[in-house]
Amino acid sequence: MQLRTLKVGCFGGGTGLPSLLGGLKINAWIDVHAVVTMFDSGGSSGQLRDELGVLPPGDVLKCALALARSENEARRILLSRMPALEHGRLAGHTGGNLLLSMMEQYTGDFLAAVEGLRSLLGCKGYVWPITTGRATICAEYAAGAPTRGEVEVDRGQSAGQRITRLTLEPPVQIHPVVDQTIRGLDAIVIGPGSFYTSLLPIFLVGGCPEAIRAVNGPVIVVANLLTEGSGMAHFTAAEEVRLIEEAIGRRVDVVIWNDTVPDGGVLESYRAENKAPLPLGEPPADCLVVRGGLWRASVARHDRRRLRAAVWAVLARYL
Repeated sequence: MQLRTLKVGCFGGGTGLPSLLGGLKINAWIDVHAVVTMFDSGGSSGQLRDELGVLPPGDVLKCALALARSENEARRILLSRMPALEHGRLAGHTGGNLLLSMMEQYTGDFLAAVEGLRSLLGCKGYVWPITTGRATICAEYAAGAPTRGEVEVDRGQSAGQRITRLTLEPPVQIHPVVDQTIRGLDAIVIGPGSFYTSLLPIFLVGGCPEAIRAVNGPVIVVANLLTEGSGMAHFTAAEEVRLIEEAIGRRVDVVIWNDTVPDGGVLESYRAENKAPLPLGEPPADCLVVRGGLWRASVARHDRRRLRAAVWAVLARYL
């Protein structure tokens, strides 16, 4: 038996993808490549995007921190707010967001800025923005007017609006370096992450589905733990698989699904937000379902060690 290093692309953003990255980076036989959404328009990222004209740094920063050699120390420093800026126009920004934005302005190249941050943190893996084009997420609902912006799209579906169509305005293209990186992957893992604002927009970038279809290895979807508001009340892991298959133009080989929820009152706060454990539904017959208890004890986050083991089991089976 010959052991070899596998190049694994992990697609997503937000708070979900770092759970996957932080687990996989420990495996010496996995070369991790995070492919990150670039359409955040809220909070610190949105403000920096508007005021400085830079690309939104937040999702890239979170992924780089998850891959950092000393993750806890890096998070303590780069996620802290800078007291000196407390009352200035940059109030409320983390040191990491400001650092990445300044590096982009200095180099004039967001990819170079990300690589500089990766080197600074000693990341055990790579972080790639899916595009360096500037675009906004737009949604059409089954009932009601369309809306623009990540925050508004998320707010609409959380309030009960069912999204029927998602677009990027203006259309943007995949970065050529990222295109070649994806084509050289051995496997693809999608999620976890907010479906309509972190996951699906990546596959709306021109050239991304074609790059994914060039990968010979398996496509693995890590299903979310919860639905995301009343607009997704009837959403299932099977629906997630179906929509991703439509977006990328090829089948999903495996879905990893959590089949265990915590005891006690852990779910109560999520029920108040109209969130509930994500049902499996009926995935396609040719899609392997890998199920297990993946929920951390008190918050809706995938347990890093269990998720790493599940993904490695799938990679071992297929590759």
